[in-house]
This record gives sequence, C-alpha cells and structure tokens, in this order.
Amino acid sequence: MSGTFVGMPSFPEAARAAVGDTTLRANLRHATHTIRDKRARAVAELDDWAALRRAGKEIKDRTLRHLDAYLLQLEEAVTAAGGTVHWAADAAEANRIVTDLVKATGETEVVKVKSMATQEIGLNEHLEAEGIAAYETDLAELIVQLGDDRPSHILVPAIHRNRAEIRDIFLEKMGSWGRPAPEGLSDNPAELAEAARLHLREKFLRAKVGISGANFMVAETGTLVVVESEGNGRMCLTLPETLISVVGIEKVVPTWQDLEVFLQTLPRSSTAERMNPYTSMWTGTADGDGPSAFHLVLLDNGRTDALADEIGRQALRCIRCSACLNVCPVYERAGGHAYGSVYPGPIGAILTPQLRGTTSEIDASLPYASSLCGACYEVCPVAIDIPEVLVHLRERVATEGGKGHRLEKAAVGASTWLLDHPHALAAAERLASATRALHPKRLPGPGAGQWSRHRDLPDVPAEPFRDWWKRNRA
Repeated sequence: MSGTFVGMPSFPEAARAAVGDTTLRANLRHATHTIRDKRARAVAELDDWAALRRAGKEIKDRTLRHLDAYLLQLEEAVTAAGGTVHWAADAAEANRIVTDLVKATGETEVVKVKSMATQEIGLNEHLEAEGIAAYETDLAELIVQLGDDRPSHILVPAIHRNRAEIRDIFLEKMGSWGRPAPEGLSDNPAELAEAARLHLREKFLRAKVGISGANFMVAETGTLVVVESEGNGRMCLTLPETLISVVGIEKVVPTWQDLEVFLQTLPRSSTAERMNPYTSMWTGTADGDGPSAFHLVLLDNGRTDALADEIGRQALRCIRCSACLNVCPVYERAGGHAYGSVYPGPIGAILTPQLRGTTSEIDASLPYASSLCGACYEVCPVAIDIPEVLVHLRERVATEGGKGHRLEKAAVGASTWLLDHPHALAAAERLASATRALHPKRLPGPGAGQWSRHRDLPDVPAEPFRDWWKRNRA
C-alpha cells in the first residue's frame, strides 16, 4: 500500500488533537448521527435484510476462496469486449501503468470519478509529479482537493467541513483550478452545488482521459459498475475518449445474480437510499458510444497477503458503504484524519494494517483504535466481524514486539520468573514494603503513565501478607 500517509503520529497522538477541536467534533456528530438514523429507517423497510446480509457474506467468501479463477474469467471477458487488462502488484506498478497510458494519449490532464483505490496508491500526486493534472469531480472530493486537504470519510470525504468552510474554500481556491466561484457566493447548499457544477462542466467537456475506480466487477461478462449520487461519474465514464479504471482485485463478483444482492444492500447502508441515483455499468468498448479505449488496472497492493490470513481476509468483503464509521464512537470523536489512511474508521483499522503492514507507528496503533463495542459488526451489510479482526491484529502487533510491546514482554517475562521462585518473590515483597514511602503515584513512561493518569496506584501494605500470616496464623 502507498506510503502517502505513513509518517503521521500514532492514532492516540493524532486523535488527541482532533478531540480538542470542537468545530470538528460538532461537524462529525451532526453528520454521522444524521446518516445512521436515515440508514436505520431504510434498512427497516426490508423484511429480508438479514437474509440479504447473509447472502452478501456468502457470495464474498465464495469469491475470495476462488479469487484466482474469477479474476482470470474477468480478464478473458474484458479482453473479449475490447478492453485491455493490466495487473499491478503494488502502488508503484499501478502508478507507472496509469501514467504511461495517459502519456500515450498525449494529454496532460484527466478527470476522475471518486476512487479510493487511486487515493490508496497516491495516483494524483504521482501524476502531478509527471506533469499531468488530475481533477476530482465528486463534490466532496473537489472540496478536499481545492482545500489541499485529505479525505476523512469513505462516503463523505469532506464530512469534517461545514458549509461556511466550503464556501470559503470555493471563493479562495476555485479560480486557481479553473472557473472561479461566483462573487457573493453564500453558504446555501444549492448555491455551493451550482458553483461546483459550473466549475466542473468545462472540465468534463474538455477532458480526453477519464480515470475511475469500480464498486463491482462482474466476472461472467467483464462488466464494471460504479454507483454514485451526483452524475459526475456518468460524465467521466462516457465523455472521455480513453477510460482507465483502477480496481482492487477483491471487487470482483461472479455473476449478475450476485450483483443484485449488493445493489440492494450498498445504497441502503451508505446513503440510506433504496437505490443509487446513478448506477453506471460498462463492458469493454462500443463503436460510437462512450470511450474508444478502455483499460482495467487490477490492483493487488497487499490484498493477496490479506487473503492468506484466514481471520483477517474477511476485511476484503468490504463494499465501502461506510456504515461502520457512522456508528463508531471512536471515529465520531477522532475523525478520519487520525487514522493516517484513505480508509478511516473501523474498517480502516483492520484493512490498512493488512495492506501496509504494521511496521510504522501509525499502522501498529490502528488495531487499538477501537472500544470493541461491536456496533460496527451489527451494521455491516456483509457481516465483517471487525472486533474479531481487531483482536487478531492486536495479537500480531504484540507478537512482533512493536514500540511498547517489547517492554511489556520483558515485564511479563520478569514476572513469570519471579512467580516461579517463591524465595525471590518473598524478598521482593519485603523490599516493596520497606520502600513504600518512595513509590510514585503514577507509573512512568507514556504508555503506563497514560493508564495511571486517571487511576490511583494501590498502596503497598506495611508488611507482606505472607509475613502477617506467619505472625498471626502460624
């Protein structure tokens, strides 16, 4: 996985600053509560929601068990339909493939429909370094790009911004990226949306290359599917002459019948809608209709490693609905930036460490960014047991002996030796009693110190229990 966000502080340190931002917390609380309440009503409309959830889980599990076969079937179908398939083992290879494809067209700018895979690999930054401008066309992604910001939510990347902040960003930055915002722009949502529409329309009509992700890929026909709510995706997918889609290998589903399940569960779990306003599907190329060249870049970037983990692989079921973020008490208070990844919230806490590994401070801390309350599992439309994976990854981090865990392991080892030697234990107890006046009120170090900040250490008795027993009960 790309190191775009690596180098950030650990989650506790990053979250501490976010929790102190009252505006951020108010924005997050309002947005997440609104979305999750609407979702609950939308889901309650279906009597067979539990059956759909179980079906989604079983389809994903079956696909992951036979992923190699379905990917080859997909490649054959895409090729037969006039597309070209490229395989990318990691972010560097994917960025190189896309850059070469864009350069081959002679163009120096591209329009993009919202794609978490391209954010994952840092494609925009790579294209910019190669002299190619990439324009985000999703409204929330446009806000993030103009504000020189990072996404903080899977579904609503600018969830941390309120209307007044968005207006200021448009007025200050929109002109340097293209058509400026109208003078006197207010923070009325309709005016903000109209300013974005006018700004983006000229880019849609000019662009020769479009870049997308995909929510699903149907193996039996080679069809790709994008669901969205604004229509910008439809413009990116149909107007350019060349379309390049960068998609994680886990997004494949075997058949159209399987797709039916997810087209019911995804919109209700994400936007609380019965169906998405725009569901775009394309299969290869067609004369006189849509792009004349289609390239599919299948991205691994750590997914095969995750697939090899029998417990952790269930994270690859994720359909990016963001329902887990909206019910998570940790995300609601810390926001998405604290996770140091394009995948924030509970799903990011289990997906990112598997894609990137746990060698960096931020990645090693993510499995601990949870209260393990289980709300995320209850709302997941494909029944990912996120708490189970979190505990599994915590065990991995502890076994690898990361920062803090080496000291813990040494302490446990010393305690084990002491408890195995009664005479040494008795001597240690007497020493502790004799020096009780010198004991600190808090434990030293950042980890243990945080634990004892709000907890009183127990007082050591004047004499060890075994000495009292000998004296009174011998």
